[in-house]
Amino acid sequence: MNINELRRERATINQQVQALAAIEAGGVALSAEQHAEFASLSTKFSEITAQIERAEAAERMAAAAAVVIDPTAAAVAGAAAPVVPAEPKIPEVKGAKMARMVRALAAARGDTQLASKLAIERGFGEEVAMSLNTLETSAGGVLVPSNLSSEVIELLRPKSVVRRLGARTLPLSNGNITIPRLKGGAVVGYIGADDDIPASQQQFDDLKLTAKKLAALVPIANDLLKYAGVNPNVDQIVVADLTSAIGTREDKAFILDDGNSNTPKGLRHWAVQANKITASDGSTIQKVDTDLNKVILALEGADANMITPGWIMAPRVFRFLTSMRDGNGNKVYPELDNGMLRGYPVGRTTQVPVNLVAEGGKEPGNLSEIYFADFGDLFIGEEEALEIDYSKEATYTIARDGKSETVSAFQRDQTLIRVIAKNDFGPRHVESIAVLTGVRWGA
Repeated sequence: MNINELRRERATINQQVQALAAIEAGGVALSAEQHAEFASLSTKFSEITAQIERAEAAERMAAAAAVVIDPTAAAVAGAAAPVVPAEPKIPEVKGAKMARMVRALAAARGDTQLASKLAIERGFGEEVAMSLNTLETSAGGVLVPSNLSSEVIELLRPKSVVRRLGARTLPLSNGNITIPRLKGGAVVGYIGADDDIPASQQQFDDLKLTAKKLAALVPIANDLLKYAGVNPNVDQIVVADLTSAIGTREDKAFILDDGNSNTPKGLRHWAVQANKITASDGSTIQKVDTDLNKVILALEGADANMITPGWIMAPRVFRFLTSMRDGNGNKVYPELDNGMLRGYPVGRTTQVPVNLVAEGGKEPGNLSEIYFADFGDLFIGEEEALEIDYSKEATYTIARDGKSETVSAFQRDQTLIRVIAKNDFGPRHVESIAVLTGVRWGA
């Protein structure tokens, strides 16, 4: 019996053990026969595991002890000496395990036990197969274990502007976390030799983060999900689709959402009124430079920590700034070619609107906003597990030519994957955020 057969047999035993454990977990006592069966299965599971470990060790030793044959010497000895060129090992795609789990679940139509068998047969890896065997179901679908979802969450950093600019992540314990902050009131000063030291009355406030449910719909071609083998390109496409959908929706929440309707509160609504500055028309270099200085000064004047400051803007505004030239034809902000502005990194995202309307104005608007914040002072609280569900029959909407269009996953031969993440967002100090409003630049 080879290693794969042993692994399949062990997976079958594990299913039987889990079934007995589920009976007892449901409040029903196991019979004497079931106790004996549980003990027998446990013993057999351990024996097969040991057998697999020995077989794997034997393979490793055989590989280590392999002798490289000199083809010249072999030819002299009259022996055939075929030379097989070495092939470089293809690096594992980050998040591939979760992508394979999604593919196995979709192929098995949600049957976790069948998905586990398919994972073994298709070479998806023992970790994927074992995780499928122990998946927990929830109202949102299947709860992906943290050992598989953690890589996907880490991959959100380059996909989310807010994460990429340095917002710090914290785990949500039971869906909540409270971060105390010094609000003010400490009394500090110089005193005379015989004077009393003044009492310090420090005032504290709290940043409270509570898990909000983010749901992203990701249509994936059934041809990708049906692919039976391990292929880094297939895994990469599935992972990229999952992370892009989550990252895009996260940016909208962390920048624009108002904290109502079970959403996080974004930068726009965390900023205090004094840090909301109306932009000029941008008709001269002087005006643009003054506007940018005002935004930076809003943080510096409030004694923000300025640990990792950065900008967020729409691509339209970014292109306007890169195209600015002085009287000699030189770029006004050449550092933008390296993604920096006034010495601070710039993040671009289409989640920053360019169709805002001035107060009292009418549609269509053409205004945008620029955000400047100390991202080292911003926190993302998140649960480490993701939930997934899927449907081959559901519909979803896409935007086309300014209109919403309903698409049938069944007609497109797609599977609609729903990914649910739970997170929240907020600053430790609201003074660490400034917004330049009413930006017409580039319109």
